[in-house]
Amino acid sequence: MDTIKKNSLVSISLKLEDERGNTLDESDEVIYLHGGYKQIFQKLESELEGKKVGDSFDIFLQPVDAFGEYDESLVVKESLLNLPDDIEVGVELDDEERDAIWVVETIEEGYAILNANHELAGVSIRVSGEILEFEHLLEEGVVEILNMEHEH
Repeated sequence: MDTIKKNSLVSISLKLEDERGNTLDESDEVIYLHGGYKQIFQKLESELEGKKVGDSFDIFLQPVDAFGEYDESLVVKESLLNLPDDIEVGVELDDEERDAIWVVETIEEGYAILNANHELAGVSIRVSGEILEFEHLLEEGVVEILNMEHEH
């Protein structure tokens, strides 16, 4: 039977849980291009290598292997004078210069606290699911998918 290898377009069900078993995210279907294209966590991709349709997986990822360690330097206090007038808690500010997305966490008198950490930074997660289907792509198919990814 055929197995997942480089340049396979893979469809999986996926469940993410924290250390206490709380569900963080659950998807009936996630599709990614297998083979080191950084579309899913590297450790998860390594786990899926060689699996076939119907196989399940269940791995534990440390923060460094998932959404990264929490970085205090990505939390800043910014004057409201430097921010849009309609700023409010929860708004995302795109910072193309630093290639970051800052989320407004709090607004105080004259300033806001902005955080560019992923919401799951510093969290160890359990990743489980099942291989739903996959197909091996020719080079043209791989190039097409990678080009679509860069157009977004």
